[in-house]
Amino acid sequence: MSGGFQGIRAVVWPVLLLIALLWPAAQAGAKPDGVDMSANFDGRDIAGTSVEKPLRLEPDSTIRVAIELTNNTGAPLEIRHVDLAGRVLGLSFFSYSTAVELTIAPGKSESLRYRLELRGLAGQATGLIGGELAVYGASGTAVAEIPLVTDVRGSLWSVYGLFGIALAVLTALAIADAALAIARHRLSANRWQRGLRLLAPGLGIGLVFAFTASVARWWVPDTSLWLAFAGTTAAVAFLLGYASPTPEPDEDDDVDADADTDEIADAVAYRLPAEGSAS
Repeated sequence: MSGGFQGIRAVVWPVLLLIALLWPAAQAGAKPDGVDMSANFDGRDIAGTSVEKPLRLEPDSTIRVAIELTNNTGAPLEIRHVDLAGRVLGLSFFSYSTAVELTIAPGKSESLRYRLELRGLAGQATGLIGGELAVYGASGTAVAEIPLVTDVRGSLWSVYGLFGIALAVLTALAIADAALAIARHRLSANRWQRGLRLLAPGLGIGLVFAFTASVARWWVPDTSLWLAFAGTTAAVAFLLGYASPTPEPDEDDDVDADADTDEIADAVAYRLPAEGSAS
């Protein structure tokens, strides 16, 4: 019974984690064609941001934002708010929305200029994070956006930092559980179950590595890279478990089993003479 429970747990843990990663993936809204957008922060064009040249965001600082929009459609274009957001695995870890009132006639260009205060950024995220600056129309749909790479100088104890710490703790527990099972020869004799038992630690190792690379500012943790690393380490761990030798039972277990067998044999031998004399 315990072996079946362990097998179910080994399957459920990684499946739930993958669902948690894929469930919040952002759904892109329909965008009208023919809307051109350019923007700069403190005079810097944000369209050219990259891992080597990210947009540095300092907590509690103020940024001068300038946006140029051109309406190439045949209808007036209403702009109601502008969002600056940073996302990892579809989850928004920082977001700043600014309400605006702007209507752009067909074939015309207009500009937006305002100051953006990054209050509370230290408690939201840290490290390299991908995001976008998007403008939204009256219907709440994004009409244009510019992807960018941000270098957030926040705290490790931010929401994003605590997300990574939680991943590390869960991974450490999964590794400890698998190591204890190996040390006690408690892995299943079934190859598939052994592979599934090591799948969760492998998956966690990939996710923690991707988070560490983001906080250490080695790369931008987009969803494809996260899943690629997690999938690779999970596959390697599964193959290690699948190809591992079938565990042998402990000698103590063999001794206990022999002792139980001897006790049963003695009890049977004791009862037989008694039953024979009674007859």
